[in-house]
Amino acid sequence: MNIVVFGLGYVGLSNAVLLSQFHHVVAVDVLPEKVERLNRRESPIADREIESFLKTRRLSLSAAVEWEQPSRSADLVIVATPTDYDAQQGHFDTSLVDAVVSQVRSVNEEALIVIRSTIPIGYMDGLRAQGFKRVVFMPEFLREGRAIYDNLHPSRIVVGDRGEAGRLIAELYAACAADRDVPVCLTGAREAEAIKLFANAYLAIRVAYFNELDTFALAQGLSAGEIINGVCLDPRIGNQYNNPSFGYGGYCLPKDTRQLEASCRSLPVELIPAITRSNDKRKAFIAARIRQAADGTVGIYRLIMKKGSDNFRSAAILDVIRDCRRFGIRMVIYEPAFEGDEYEGIPVIRDFEEFSNACSLIVANRWDKELMPASHKVFTRDASLDEGAVQP
Repeated sequence: MNIVVFGLGYVGLSNAVLLSQFHHVVAVDVLPEKVERLNRRESPIADREIESFLKTRRLSLSAAVEWEQPSRSADLVIVATPTDYDAQQGHFDTSLVDAVVSQVRSVNEEALIVIRSTIPIGYMDGLRAQGFKRVVFMPEFLREGRAIYDNLHPSRIVVGDRGEAGRLIAELYAACAADRDVPVCLTGAREAEAIKLFANAYLAIRVAYFNELDTFALAQGLSAGEIINGVCLDPRIGNQYNNPSFGYGGYCLPKDTRQLEASCRSLPVELIPAITRSNDKRKAFIAARIRQAADGTVGIYRLIMKKGSDNFRSAAILDVIRDCRRFGIRMVIYEPAFEGDEYEGIPVIRDFEEFSNACSLIVANRWDKELMPASHKVFTRDASLDEGAVQP
């Protein structure tokens, strides 16, 4: 098949790499630097497995800024453009998805369009009301930094179409996966839209739950790690996705939980609207604890959302930093992936020894072996440490 993928974020890039194992794929992005890097077989995002695929696998893959010519000959178009949450409008900004669907249809009426961007519940109904046909929504369940792995070993394949188009797309992705007998769910469009949002809302609830458990433990002088271990030995709860943090962040959980909250606004629900409030309170609590412990300059260890990522977007530490600034706390930041000399007026240092010497307390959302020489002054809630770092 001739396939065009719009968007070179982690969803679009991993889809392009996956499908180009067996099909001819052109990846389209508005940023020339991303296109140039991909054509040099360099990953434009931080993902070691994608980097390995690009260097070692035979892929029928090219990238371009120009979209029209490849779209004319496409059998299949994958849309993976961003849909950030617009707080003023109270829903996702789907303008980029709208634009791609309209552009493709203006030059190719036969191609099957698969939307992998996250969309609000009811979006596909709106497209069809406008006369757009052969457009299918397929939610993605990829982890940042593990996107190609999750495509090769999917937990399930969900397609929002119960007919021939849905079966075609499910078979296509199943054939490209490394695992066999992957569970397939062919659903209605609105059901598929809801599956995506409710799945991420559950993950956000789980993060918020274990963070609240940790808040209780820290306030009461208890071992969060011991409590979590005892709780999670229950097989109904399970020992995964349970490590405390400063709060959830990144590309998906913040915006998806807010979109679902907006979709439930007129309904008698309490749990879903509480997710964002819980996350906000957690970040404020962490900042307050830092304020209590601060005795001189506080060092912020990394801005990235999590290990293996180069993404700062909506990282919990950013809100913690803003709260600390309101408290008047003097800070420095260690972030090798940040190109500037300052972040919001705070000095950025790229040498760890210089950074460690400049501060009396180091705040780390996630532990790293690089912190070992300064472990006596590290504040983290990473339970994998077995309470090894100081706890202000």
